[in-house]
Amino acid sequence: MKGRQSPTRTLPRSFYDRETVTVARELLGQQIVHVVDGVPRVGRIVETEAYLGVHDLAAHSARGRTPRTDVMFGPPGYAYVYLIYGMHHCLNVVTEAEGHASAVLIRALEPVQNVATSTKGPGLLCRALAIDRALNRHDLLSADFYVAGPEAQESFEIVTRPRIGVDYAGEWAAKPLRFYVAGNPFVSRK
Repeated sequence: MKGRQSPTRTLPRSFYDRETVTVARELLGQQIVHVVDGVPRVGRIVETEAYLGVHDLAAHSARGRTPRTDVMFGPPGYAYVYLIYGMHHCLNVVTEAEGHASAVLIRALEPVQNVATSTKGPGLLCRALAIDRALNRHDLLSADFYVAGPEAQESFEIVTRPRIGVDYAGEWAAKPLRFYVAGNPFVSRK
């Protein structure tokens, strides 16, 4: 989108090494950068969901430590990328101290630079930014795939809602752990 600032600073590891809900809210407005063949694809994060560890029945880590979920157990600041329905990749950022097994799902992006397809939903944004399982366990402080912020963070209202698609999680399905930028047209679902 024209008028959006380019990312200027990679977020430090300490950004991710905090309480997951705080990270989920503060990721809004930050930008994901994936450099593909020397060209940066950039999207501004406008929707996230928090997954709070092994006690959260909607989190993959609730099933324990497996080869798939091992990355969720830390350290913070790494990508957890998995495939759903056999065809859609989803990007999460690992949060909190090593061993906590929590992460934030990136649900929607506002296109900023070199993004030509829809980013309204976790699978679509991964396709638009060429994110797949090859980036699972990727350090988000790297030079080719990272989260960064603009020099000056804009202000916006944050809407809080229950997560999407976790009806199987009992009482955890209704918890208000999805966050999005109010009024943003790129949010996947209001």
